[in-house]
Amino acid sequence: MHERQIVLDTETTGLDPAQGHRIIEIGCIELVNRRQTEQHFHVYLQPDRAVDAEALKVHGISNEFLANQPRFAEIADQFLDFVRGAELIIHNAPFDMGFLNHELQRCGRGQPPLEELCAVEDTLLLARRRHPGQRNSLDALCKRYNLDNSQRTLHGALLDAEILADVYLTMTRQQGSMFEPETRHGVEERHSAMRRTVFRKRTPLSVLRASAGECAAHDRYLDMLDKSSGGPCVWRRLETPPRSD
Repeated sequence: MHERQIVLDTETTGLDPAQGHRIIEIGCIELVNRRQTEQHFHVYLQPDRAVDAEALKVHGISNEFLANQPRFAEIADQFLDFVRGAELIIHNAPFDMGFLNHELQRCGRGQPPLEELCAVEDTLLLARRRHPGQRNSLDALCKRYNLDNSQRTLHGALLDAEILADVYLTMTRQQGSMFEPETRHGVEERHSAMRRTVFRKRTPLSVLRASAGECAAHDRYLDMLDKSSGGPCVWRRLETPPRSD
């Protein structure tokens, strides 16, 4: 597992960069050793084209709001410096990676694909492996893991990255304990502690003696068994001391 991970999300003008659609928002949250830091990267971008009506319904980011935002080329170096060498955690990674690589190519600097600078973990594929045949959207995963996403009335790159960070950490929280080796000393200590806990909680067993009345009732029951079986029953034979010849 990478020490440094970047949970990343984007918002766009539409669905396909091949049709001229562009990124309008990037949100990144930094994790170091599976703990969220205070470092993040967030920017809105001027796409030099109109936002599709359907995309506007999803994220609510208007053309008027984007008119005075920087263009991707102006923030490309800052973005690359932030993510370089980290593992990117992305839900439906081909979508976001396709748009990011398209924007990097448009800068005209011969920039290699982002996959050559960063490892990539697609949480959608991870969720499909863990929950086959179920809905694995970000909202569905929040519901499954009881995570609060009530603020997500509209999509937003930074908000979705924060939610995805919670989902990813919850979905993978057992990986460390599953794969980290445990020393023999550690195993013995853990088992010893478990034994101490069991013995500490165990209460003394009570021994109840039969009363005279219960013993008499038992003898009467054995007499009945002797009569019905035509001889001493098995319990009477056990009570009879062995003969010494």
